[in-house]
Amino acid sequence: MLTTIVNTVDSFSPTPYRAQMLDVDAQPIAWREEGIGEVAVLLHGLGGGRTAWRPQLAALSALRRCIAWDAPGYGASAPVTERSFDAYARAAVALIETVSPDAPVDLVGMSFGGMIAQYATARAPQRVRSLTLLCTSPKFGLDGTDPDEWRANRLAGLEQMGSPAAAAPLILPTLAGPNGAHVVPEAIEAMSRVPLQGLLDSLATIASHDTRAILPSIEVPTLVLVGELDEETPVAYGQAIVDLLPNGRLEVIPGAGHLLNLEAEDAVNEALARHWKAVLP
Repeated sequence: MLTTIVNTVDSFSPTPYRAQMLDVDAQPIAWREEGIGEVAVLLHGLGGGRTAWRPQLAALSALRRCIAWDAPGYGASAPVTERSFDAYARAAVALIETVSPDAPVDLVGMSFGGMIAQYATARAPQRVRSLTLLCTSPKFGLDGTDPDEWRANRLAGLEQMGSPAAAAPLILPTLAGPNGAHVVPEAIEAMSRVPLQGLLDSLATIASHDTRAILPSIEVPTLVLVGELDEETPVAYGQAIVDLLPNGRLEVIPGAGHLLNLEAEDAVNEALARHWKAVLP
């Protein structure tokens, strides 16, 4: 096990060429892609979607063919048939096999997507070349958060406002760090694409998350990224993941909150580029 906490990043200068962005409204899983070559698959957070990875697709398409999914029940994707992480993981592996049938991928998961990525990697380790987990945890409520109370708070906002689009301006500003207010409108726009039922399915599933028993079996090189000021999934959660991995390391992004890939897009892109180049130059 390797544990490294890094508070600085190197300069990242990708080549200027990238393939045109393409939206693929396939069934059961839809996605957005940009770039060519080896494949990276990006799984968004609870209130996200394929559009939530804009900064990464724009910058990293010079290094990878970046695939950002709409999770089951999100955007244009079909809903899950059962409310379980196994169902979401099966969908993620099926997408990987669709977009990269002949080679493993670099798998990236943000928050809820980071939870799914853990299960997907454990389910099909031969399909994953490297793993990156942003702002996530090895277990829901690791700090003692009551799952019923947490879910009730989220549902109260949805019931009051009537839709994810209407609730987003109430929820998302609380997730950004003190310097992240400028990214909240983009996060709100992404959450506005989420169908109500898709979000309800996610909320019903998330409290069951616990990968502590399977993390020791995940041997692929794993980078865990955490915002220094993330109160939703704090640095201690990232450290708890790394402590259970045989080949994981932690990087802390200074000054950022839970909307990490938007708040600190350059730092995240640089970290991803370094991680990917380390496993496949």
